[in-house]
Amino acid sequence: MKQRCQRNPRNRALERPNVDGIRIRTANIEDAAAIAEIYNQGIEDRIATYETSRRSAEDQEAWLQAIAGRYPAVVAQINGKIIGWVGAGPYRDRECYRGIGEFSMYVHREWRRRGAGDLLLAGLISEAERMGLWKLLSRIFPFNDASRALCRKHGFREVGVYEKHARLDGHWLDVVIVERLISANLKAVSL
Repeated sequence: MKQRCQRNPRNRALERPNVDGIRIRTANIEDAAAIAEIYNQGIEDRIATYETSRRSAEDQEAWLQAIAGRYPAVVAQINGKIIGWVGAGPYRDRECYRGIGEFSMYVHREWRRRGAGDLLLAGLISEAERMGLWKLLSRIFPFNDASRALCRKHGFREVGVYEKHARLDGHWLDVVIVERLISANLKAVSL
């Protein structure tokens, strides 16, 4: 008999003391405009995504609504201003992959390399555990050393490279595949 994973009702990472006044919390619909602004910086900077089309607040509202209650989304905030976000969505549509979240993370240009990404990724992992996910994964450009190092710090392992995965500005780019198992939830799921 298939047994459903019991969810952890608390998110320990969101309860941690903040670093330099940075507060981590779950994202909500009202955060959509700030999330779009930060995502658009990432699109412009060409260091973290193949995307070239800007996102609107409405685009991000639709995304937040689509993942609500199923996949985690977390923001970093300082003095009431959102300075970064991380969110996961479905890896694939098939039922067998329902416990895998594919994530993206973006930090405002002015706040990169100041600890926000570290707090965001910890919050994402904790929320993913609370929500019953058993794995997080992402794809990172090989030259994005900061993201690769941050993922390693949080227990992600690099499992391979998709060569010439897509083109960005006319150039083929590879991506490094990273994954992290959430062992507490692997043990709770009876296959």
